[in-house]
Amino acid sequence: QVQLVESGGGLVQAGDALRLSCAASGRTLSTYAMGWFRQAPGKEREFVAAISRSGTTHHANSVRGRFTISRDNAKNTIYLQMNSLKPEDTAVYYCAGSRAYGAVATLRQTDFTAWGQGARVTVSS
Repeated sequence: QVQLVESGGGLVQAGDALRLSCAASGRTLSTYAMGWFRQAPGKEREFVAAISRSGTTHHANSVRGRFTISRDNAKNTIYLQMNSLKPEDTAVYYCAGSRAYGAVATLRQTDFTAWGQGARVTVSS
């Protein structure tokens, strides 16, 4: 099983940008479809973005055009570039890996079996 560690969270102001990283160890990241999820206080964890083994991406409507998921298999790392942050983006962000196959837009949260510990992002207004 792959181990995932997120980094790059923090406190920023509305309109700022932030980049999250997720470093993998234990297994080669290229064998996983990867995703980012987030959980705001008092809310359920929700999908943010996913990227296939070949680099096809899918983003939630709430972040499309502002967030971009990417991967660097040589560095065994995925990223989430977050621009134009809003207070409603405040959450703990988790990266996750899936061994399932199929279009990333069809992957369900339960298809992701490897999870990081989370990185907190706080956006002040």
